This record gives sequence, structure tokens and C-alpha cells, in this order.
Amino acid sequence: MIKTKFGNRIRDLRKQKELSQEKFALLIDMDRTYYASVENGKRNISLENIAKIAKGLGISLETLFKNI
Repeated sequence: MIKTKFGNRIRDLRKQKELSQEKFALLIDMDRTYYASVENGKRNISLENIAKIAKGLGISLETLFKNI
């Protein structure tokens, strides 16, 4: 359940930035298929990759996890 909630959260934040999965994955130096699987709640993502996502979105880890 947490993987799905996290995936939905980063999808919403990415869409607010008007970025495609491909452009965002390139921005944060992550494989697009890996990133897509995170958004779809299919990956147990590492802390390092979570930090990459937060940095790419320009937000703190606290903000990233807000309301999850």
C-alpha cells in the first residue's frame, strides 16, 4: 500500500511540473522504465533514489512524504 501511495504522490507532483515520465527520468538520471515502475507502485525504491526524486521535484523529503 505504501508503494502505491508513494507512486501516486510522485506522479501528481511530476504532473504539476508538466513533465513526462521520460523527461523527468532523464532529469534525475534514472531509467524511465524503472521510474515508471516506481510510479506504478511496483518497486521498493531505495532512499537514494527517493532523494533523487525529491531533488528533481525541487522539494524536501518531508514535503515529498506529506499526506502519505
